[in-house]
Amino acid sequence: MSALLETLARIRAEVCALHAELTRYELVVWTAGNVSARVPGHDLMVIKPSGVSYADLTPENMVVTDLHGIPADGEWGNPDLTPSSDTAAHAYVYRHMPEVGGVVHTHSTYATAWAARGEAIPCVLTMMGDEFGGTIPVGPFALIGDDSIGQGIVETLKNSHSPAVLMQNHGPFTIGKDARSAVKAAVMCEEVARTVHIARQLGEPLPIDQRQIESLYDRYQNVYGR
Repeated sequence: MSALLETLARIRAEVCALHAELTRYELVVWTAGNVSARVPGHDLMVIKPSGVSYADLTPENMVVTDLHGIPADGEWGNPDLTPSSDTAAHAYVYRHMPEVGGVVHTHSTYATAWAARGEAIPCVLTMMGDEFGGTIPVGPFALIGDDSIGQGIVETLKNSHSPAVLMQNHGPFTIGKDARSAVKAAVMCEEVARTVHIARQLGEPLPIDQRQIESLYDRYQNVYGR
C-alpha cells in the first residue's frame, strides 16, 4: 500500500469516528452537520457524504475531494456518494487558511440560536478566554451551494483568535489544526453559547478585561495547553 493510501485510510477512519462525537455531545440531528480533514502534503480533503445517516457512516464511505470540493479520481476507491452540501465551504477554508487541518459544521441548538440573532457571544467566561481568545464572532449571511460560506468564514476568522464563527442565520463552523481540534472547538462553542445564554436570563454577564483575556489565552495555548 502506498504512503498516500495509508494516510487516506487513517484520515477516513478518524473523520468517520469523529462524527460520533457530534452525536455524543448532541450537536447534530438527522444527517445535518459534518467533519472534514485536510490530507497533509496533498491538495485533498476527506469529508462526510451527503444524506447518509450517522449510524451508517463507515471509513469507506467518507468522500475524498480536491480542494475545490470535486470528488477526486484515484486508486483510493471513492464511494459512489455525493460529498456534503457544505463541501465547497470547507474546501475554500483549506485553500485560504493553510494552517487549518480540520473543519466542522453543526447546527447545535444554543450556538445556532445566537447565529439566528446575528449576535456574537461575548467573552464573559475564563473558558472562553482560554479556548477562543475573546468573543466568538458572527459571519455574514450566505447561501449554501458555492464557496460563499467559506469566504465568510475566512474573512471573519483570519484576524481572530477564535476557532469558531457563527454564520448568520445558519450556525457554527469551527476550525482546528486537525479534525479532532475542530470537533473540540464545536463542543466548546456550544457549551459557552448555552452557559452565556443562561447567564443572561439571570442578569447582565460581567465582561472580562481584554488584557486578562489575552493573558488567559496565552497561558492556555502556550503553557497549559501543551
